[in-house]
Amino acid sequence: MSSVSGELAGELFVWSMIAGIGVATFLIRFAPIALLARLELPAWLTRALRYVPPAVMAAIIAPPLFFADGAPTIDPNLPRIIAATLAAVVAWRTRSTLWTIVLGMLALWGLQALLG
Repeated sequence: MSSVSGELAGELFVWSMIAGIGVATFLIRFAPIALLARLELPAWLTRALRYVPPAVMAAIIAPPLFFADGAPTIDPNLPRIIAATLAAVVAWRTRSTLWTIVLGMLALWGLQALLG
């Protein structure tokens, strides 16, 4: 077997693994959604699930604001704090995760460009 065909077989193996793992990941994440879509969930669970997006957003945003090098601290990084405050106001007023992310990121990038 020549070196070129060996490299091609190696590349084919890698790409088939990437595609297979991608499909497996999709199915693992899609199965519960497809199952829950067919079930009628209790009202208390439906109400509770409305808090998942804000909880995920808080878990993503809070660590860079309140932890530096793994230790709890309030870093006076002004652009991040101002952008996070603006994002919180947008979330409170619009109740839109998309607008919160878009306007919060635009504010962060703009403030970082202005304040350095």
